[in-house]
Amino acid sequence: QVQLVESGGGLVQAGASLRLSCAASGWGFIINDIGWYRQAPGKERELVATISRGGIPNYADSLKGRFSISRDNAKNTVYLQMNSLKPEDTAIYICNAKARRISTAASVDYWGQGTQVTVSS
Repeated sequence: QVQLVESGGGLVQAGASLRLSCAASGWGFIINDIGWYRQAPGKERELVATISRGGIPNYADSLKGRFSISRDNAKNTVYLQMNSLKPEDTAIYICNAKARRISTAASVDYWGQGTQVTVSS
């Protein structure tokens, strides 16, 4: 199993910045793509950003330029820098990792419990 532990959420005012972290742990696993999704009240879960093991990012089009994703493979940790936050960014931010056992080729999706980000106007 892979455990994902998120941190860094909170309540901020519009225009502020936040940095989210997600640390993955699990003996015998390789973390491939890892990243963030978000879910606002009454809305479906949506992609925020993911990053490949090689460091190639993938962003939701609407968030390019404000959000930046990075990862530290040695720490199995992914970071999401969120700048110029808007009230519409309010959501639970959920870490996702695609991981596989060292002895297999197939990746499995793992999800964290989420961290709340609230942006006040």
